[in-house]
Amino acid sequence: MALTRDEVAEIAQLARLAMSDAELESLRGELAAILDHVAALGEVDTTGVEPMTHAVPTTLRLRADVRESSLPVEVALGDAPAERDGCFEVPAIIKAAT
Repeated sequence: MALTRDEVAEIAQLARLAMSDAELESLRGELAAILDHVAALGEVDTTGVEPMTHAVPTTLRLRADVRESSLPVEVALGDAPAERDGCFEVPAIIKAAT
């Protein structure tokens, strides 16, 4: 697939990449090769092949959805640099309007 310099420049702009003319020209060939390869993959006959999310079978090992006791507050806050009223205290990042 042939790409124009302007198309590559637009892709670079969308990716927020500043590129010289030489880099755009080099990338033009590389992108064309990648798109040709993807097009070739699209021509592979996948009739009878089940869709999959992983290349190898996986089984999710889920634990039972059972209510359990939670971590005691003292333990949870044990290494906290600061705490107040049983909660983590963190610096304010948004100043309150006065």
